[in-house]
Amino acid sequence: MEKREKNTKEKILEEALKLFAQSGYMGTSMNEIAAKLGVTKAALYKHYASKQEILDSIVERMNQMDMERAEAYEMPEGDMEKVIAGYKSTALDKIREFTKVQFLHWTEEEFSSCFRKMLTLEQYRDPQMAKLYQNYLADGPLSYIETVFSGMLADTEKARQMALDFYGSIFLLYSIYDGTGDKGQIMELLEQHINHFSQKMQL
Repeated sequence: MEKREKNTKEKILEEALKLFAQSGYMGTSMNEIAAKLGVTKAALYKHYASKQEILDSIVERMNQMDMERAEAYEMPEGDMEKVIAGYKSTALDKIREFTKVQFLHWTEEEFSSCFRKMLTLEQYRDPQMAKLYQNYLADGPLSYIETVFSGMLADTEKARQMALDFYGSIFLLYSIYDGTGDKGQIMELLEQHINHFSQKMQL
């Protein structure tokens, strides 16, 4: 019973997020989510009391996925001092590998890709969404990469500029990826970008 309940709740999250990615969080109603699932609105409310609760659960799942991925690739986490210390002992090829994994996470994994598209749609409509967008896709990753480079270069000013150069191109590739039919070409561009920066960091 508990397993079936869990599966039902996960299915609701997945289908709701697909709708949010298409029509926006603000533009999707609980009625539409229920219709998409083929259940009554009352049945939907048995699992989630509100659309906000669905969103909170989606964010919780994204956070869990982030922690699992960072752990799987042995990436340092915690406060900034610990992150810097961790990256001083982290091989450059591990950073390269994790960057590719992150890109695939945001583009090819359906749940994460829909989350990114939802935030992109809603960032100008709702302060809550704007904050999530910054945290997951803009200032959050940029600040983390700046910390990474700061730990490796021991030069805060240079680290900031290199973080902008490095992540700025990746951020642009997200948009290009969504609009092109040749996904393989984008992955090649990503690989070239990462290789270019690896050489730059070694120098």
